[in-house]
Amino acid sequence: MTTRKLLDQSFSQSDDLGSFFSLFRRSIHSRHQIHQTRRGAPLCSFRSVSNVLAAVTLAIIMQCGVVGASSFGGVSDHFDGTNNWNSSPFNSVSPPPLEFAHGTTTLSFKFQGGIIAAVDSRASIGNFVGSKTVQKVLPVSPRILGTMAGGAADCAFWIRKLKAEAKAHLLKEGRSISVARASRILSNALYQNKGLQLSVGTMIMGFDDEIIGNPSIYYVDNTGVRIAGDMFSVGSGSTFALGILDTEFRYDLTEEEAIALGIKAIRHATFRDAFSGGFIGVYLITKDGWRKVFSEDLAVSAQIVSQEINSSV
Repeated sequence: MTTRKLLDQSFSQSDDLGSFFSLFRRSIHSRHQIHQTRRGAPLCSFRSVSNVLAAVTLAIIMQCGVVGASSFGGVSDHFDGTNNWNSSPFNSVSPPPLEFAHGTTTLSFKFQGGIIAAVDSRASIGNFVGSKTVQKVLPVSPRILGTMAGGAADCAFWIRKLKAEAKAHLLKEGRSISVARASRILSNALYQNKGLQLSVGTMIMGFDDEIIGNPSIYYVDNTGVRIAGDMFSVGSGSTFALGILDTEFRYDLTEEEAIALGIKAIRHATFRDAFSGGFIGVYLITKDGWRKVFSEDLAVSAQIVSQEINSSV
């Protein structure tokens, strides 16, 4: 007798999970004795054990789904010839999603000397700090950058895919891709994959080319939204960063002042947002391209600030 028939018999004769286990155990024990009598060896093959484990797992799933065993009739009704689910009632019930809180702080703004992008470097999985050194600014072209906020894997994949599109555009057209076109490509791709439940919130920023030299910043997320603007902050610490930017931003900032403002906004966000931290990274984008202009470990800077406060007191 096959495991499937044993399951059918046990289901048809039991009203609850307890009696089902009792009948199924006796059926397996009887099968074990018959096998030992006929072949002179105990029933201990890997296939038999796996069948038993699969059956027990099935019973547990049914009980967890708050569904009586007798309400399904024979188990064979829910299998096709390849032992795969076909009309199983479990197919209509999706498992509960694993929702972890994402956290980061990224920002960008335009000023008279170009564009500033500032980020932290912490990757969190709920309350667990997964990494302190995540690279949240990824290059798209020599004059275009993209930031990461949301799921690290999703953001990294799509920005790197955008980088490949930018290289293909350069080879085909003989000139660099524009910021508007790059952001549109990413926005369209994310909109077409809305059903994948991606977690992406990125800023695509840079200069179109060295002749026109127009700076642009676009916010793009996993819903396909694409918004142009002069200042953005994305992530769980964005409200704190925007508080600093709204207070102290001026378009006529010098490069040194703009860099200092980006550092201050990220630092203050990490003071209040538990999901932001690690290192501060600041990037400057001009007509000549982008470059990293500042990097600092927040743990070290916090110690310095604490020592300065204590010494002043």
